[in-house]
Amino acid sequence: MRRRHPWLYAGAIADEGLKLIDSLPSGCPVQVCDAKGDFLGWACTSPRSSIRLRFWSFRLDEPPGPALIAQRIGQAFARRQPLLASSNARRMVFGEADGLPGLIVDLYAEQAVVQLLSAGADYFREAIVEAMAEQGIAAIYERSDAAGAQREGLSGGQAVLLGEEPASLVEIHEHGLRFLVDVRQGHKTGFYIDQRDNRALVKELVRSQALQRVLNCFCYTGGFSLAAWAGGATAVISVDSSAPALEQAQRQQALNQMHEREGRWWEANVFEALSHLRRESEAFDLIVLDPPKFAPSAQHVDRAARAYKDINLKALALLRPGGFLLSFSCSGAISVDLFQKIVAGAVSDAAIDAQLLRRLSAGTDHPMSMAHPEGEYLKGLLLQRV
Repeated sequence: MRRRHPWLYAGAIADEGLKLIDSLPSGCPVQVCDAKGDFLGWACTSPRSSIRLRFWSFRLDEPPGPALIAQRIGQAFARRQPLLASSNARRMVFGEADGLPGLIVDLYAEQAVVQLLSAGADYFREAIVEAMAEQGIAAIYERSDAAGAQREGLSGGQAVLLGEEPASLVEIHEHGLRFLVDVRQGHKTGFYIDQRDNRALVKELVRSQALQRVLNCFCYTGGFSLAAWAGGATAVISVDSSAPALEQAQRQQALNQMHEREGRWWEANVFEALSHLRRESEAFDLIVLDPPKFAPSAQHVDRAARAYKDINLKALALLRPGGFLLSFSCSGAISVDLFQKIVAGAVSDAAIDAQLLRRLSAGTDHPMSMAHPEGEYLKGLLLQRV
């Protein structure tokens, strides 16, 4: 706590403290002291989570409340303003990194989508909505339907918090491309904003290296596919197990006037699709692997590591000499070092030579607090086969 880490687990709290937490309303703010009675910080209770206390402030004169929330939200919004030049979709608040544990705010054009993933964020929902309204936000939709909310003992629902019901699809722009976002039913809050800079990287890589054949695995609504076409790729194969996602991807292809580009939207299990492509002796200049979270918690790390290695090994077998692999993990339980070791093991088993050109991460609207490295959930590697 003295190093300002925002989480305190039940095992670090005295029995009388645990009893007090259980007797209070979920999410209410409390002072936290060490065994000598010295002040450590202000936290919000979470009696049904293994993380019993989430710290909102480490100053005695800065208790959690509407004033602090308004200040923190205003600061977070101001830090994201430079991103407007590249996209009108950005993460405006990123939980602990912005001093607001468990609060996610994504903005798609004029439509805000919030996730209240901690008991404290849920406790202060009215103050959060009011603070966002003060920033000029007139439409707020809640998508607290994530597993994180359930672990906090929250209902995890969806609701209009301010304004009208969202449009069925919200159009956004990003680095010259147009996308349609389903904020009510889409993954996360509707779109993978965190991959914005990496989609731009794919576009530039295809353009600068004159790459022709691209394979996009776990393509969802086709963000990396559209970026590859925009860079000049002549053929793109996009694989996902969700038929609705692929249908929306095709609408976006038409929206960007790319409907005549050569490509295939393939509804399939990616592991099986990669094996099939190998049997067909296919080869690609660029492969993108952006799978869902294989390790939702630390208990799943071993199984996830095997899955990550398997899928990278299958992809490397399809990569032409000189070709590029972008491989990602969004599992917070998989560290950057472990992910690199997993991919290195796949390279070794594939009996090829490859260079690591860049380590990749989420965009600058997804910062990581230096006191909270657990916030760095998205990590990626850019490899080139030599």
